[in-house]
This record gives sequence, C-alpha cells and structure tokens, in this order.
Amino acid sequence: MAKPFASSADTAEKTETLEILADGVYALTAEGDPNVGAFEGEDFVVAIEARATPVAARDWLAKLREHTDKPVKYLILTHYHAVRVLGASAFEAEHIIASDATRKLIEERGMEDWASEFGRMPRLFKEPDSVPGLTWPTQTFADTFEIELGGNRGKLDLAFCGRGHTAGDIVVWHDKSKTLFAGDLVEAEAALYTGDAFHMDWAAGTLDTVKAYRAENLIGGRGRVPRGLAETDAAIEQTREFLKTMIDKVGTVHRAGGTLKQAFEATHEALFPKFGRWPIFEHCLPFDVQRLWDEFEGIDWPRIWTMERDREVWAELQD
Repeated sequence: MAKPFASSADTAEKTETLEILADGVYALTAEGDPNVGAFEGEDFVVAIEARATPVAARDWLAKLREHTDKPVKYLILTHYHAVRVLGASAFEAEHIIASDATRKLIEERGMEDWASEFGRMPRLFKEPDSVPGLTWPTQTFADTFEIELGGNRGKLDLAFCGRGHTAGDIVVWHDKSKTLFAGDLVEAEAALYTGDAFHMDWAAGTLDTVKAYRAENLIGGRGRVPRGLAETDAAIEQTREFLKTMIDKVGTVHRAGGTLKQAFEATHEALFPKFGRWPIFEHCLPFDVQRLWDEFEGIDWPRIWTMERDREVWAELQD
C-alpha cells in the first residue's frame, strides 16, 4: 500500500508546551511541530519565527500574552520556509529581520515553497486564507546583527553560521541566559528536513560554529528543548550523525553507479533504527535524499520544489 503523501495524513492536534527558560525567555514546543519563541526586552518583545498562518501565529501570541503585554517590535525569521514565515502579519512587528540570503530565496522561490509546504503539511496551515501574501523582511544582514534588549536584559546576537538547512539560516544568541535559537540547523529528537540543504557544509563547519556557542538552552526547529551543555551538544551531534549517515549512504550508491531509489533505500535502512520513529522522518527522507543526490551530481544551488516535483519524487521513492 502506498504511503500517504508527506504529512498529508497527519491530522492529529499536537500538545503545545510553553517553557520559560530564563526571565523573559520563552520557547513553545509542540510534539515535533515547528518551535517558536520570544525574548522580552525592557519595553518590547522580540519574537522568533512566525508560524504558517496569522491565525496559527495568534494562537501562540495568546499564550505569550499570559506572561507579557509588551508590543512585538522585532520578528526574527531564521530562514524562508513557509511554515516559519507566512504568519508574520499577526505580530504587527515594526521590524522583520532575516539574512540577505533568505530574502533572495523568498524572491526566487517563495511562492513555490508556499504551495509546496501547504501540500505537504496542510494541518499547520490553520485558516490558510488568512495569509495575506509572502512575508518580506524589512531589514536583512549578511553576517551579524545585534538587538539591544534594554535595562539589564542583555542583547541578542543574530548570526549567519554558514550554509546548512538552507543557504540563509541564522541563529539567535542570548548570552545573558546562554540561550540559542538555532532554527532548523539543529533538531532534538526530530528528523531533519534537508530538501534545500547544503549537506557537506552543514555537517562540518556550520554545526561546528553552532556548537561553539556552548549553549545551555537550545531551541531547534522541532522537538524538545535540550538543557545543559551535555544535552545541547548531544542534539548538535545527533543532527550531525543524521547528516553524515546520509552523506555516507547516498555517496556510496552514487559512486557505485546506483540509482536514486537504491540510495533512498540504503539511507532509510541505515537511519530508521535510531531516527525512524521521530516526527516527520518518513515525510522528509525522500526529499532529503533527492537533494543530496543532486549535490553528488554537482548541483550546488538547490532546485526549487513545486507541488508537481514533490509528487514526482514521492512517487519514485515512496510509493
């Protein structure tokens, strides 16, 4: 029997958990759904990620408002994927911050990504008609950006750590609380989506840069929040293990003159015992393997995913 396409059959609501990691430092997790968070400044809030629709974003804001009524001055987007950005209008933020590369990707493939992700993960798009259009950052940066929180709340350091989950991922570091929002560069007990990734860069220098923060609270793109250096290091190394296993298995098949389907099957067999029951594993892996195969074919810049291409790859590898 053919597997349901991507996450189209995932209709169960997830339990959301708001964690207060330090004074004015919030993370909302949801059993493998995309994580979001916020930092309180002296008289404003900095929100991290926007969810897939304004209605979904307002659900998160309602929980945040149980703890602070300060206005959202900054909305930070770690990368361009639709489930992370299309809810931005709900925040009414004065500034929407992303990397230069993320803006380029929105221009190049924002509409296609919106349609693709809606088809793959329809449950996340709560009241999709509430999305007013693509989300555009009001300010971008190449490498680093700072936000002073005011009073004794410290500052946020935004940084591009190298190509990884996408060409434009950034992290958000709060040194005062040793908290790092890593976006989808790190997952804690959740599978990786790598369909737009640069696997070799990510598995090496990019994760090394992320690890060098020595975070004591680490919020990845999905999954739980690791606490303490041992747990945050483990989450980073778990992410690296997933990537290196993929690189090994796909690379071996490619060098032997095998097929994409053989590469997928070898990778699935290798990853499944440890990662296979984690959120979105079956959904992601066909797209992950296709992108990594493209890299071995010499295609550096990721091809654009469309609804049609999604279905073609799924049919070739999963059906």
